[in-house]
Amino acid sequence: MKSPASMRGLENLGRVRLSRSFFMRDFLHSEIGSFYGIPNIPNDPDLAIEAGKHLATELLEPLQDAFGPVRIRGAYRCAKLNAFGNMHNLNCANNIRAGSRHVWDRRDKNGKIGAMACIVVPHFADLFATGTDWRAFAWWMHDHLPYSSLYFYPKMAAFNIGWHEAPVRRIDSYLAPKGCLTKPGMANHAGRHNDWYDGILN
Repeated sequence: MKSPASMRGLENLGRVRLSRSFFMRDFLHSEIGSFYGIPNIPNDPDLAIEAGKHLATELLEPLQDAFGPVRIRGAYRCAKLNAFGNMHNLNCANNIRAGSRHVWDRRDKNGKIGAMACIVVPHFADLFATGTDWRAFAWWMHDHLPYSSLYFYPKMAAFNIGWHEAPVRRIDSYLAPKGCLTKPGMANHAGRHNDWYDGILN
């Protein structure tokens, strides 16, 4: 598929179904794009679709099956929009780092593909608001999903969730306790962690 050069072309791209519940259109909205008038259109739609299908099918659908609706806060960014966001301190990494993350249609420095979205799971957001530790949800995902990276944020317990063909399997947070919860080589990385979430999330 060529990069859309018309409204109809963008409309057709948005109709591409990535999984049972998610379409490409769900991932194209950007507040940066809307406010600053930068079209958020993939340069390589086929690569973006391929990576997005993995994200939606392998991570978002299982989350939705387990906890109910998943809401997309932000996801795909074209390279032009992401570079603008980085230049203006709008919480965007540089394009090299963002490749295979929010810039789905750019491979990383090793030629690998990936896709990332910032999401809210309302069911967990409600639990978090009443005192549930964010780590319960993090460890559930660690034990049940083939994620590459998770990064938790304070507002609404939103988090970045990333799929990658060479997964890192790392969890970080801006929520207390801040920093890295787990990564390969840490003593807590292997095994099950159901003591954190049994009776809370299921």
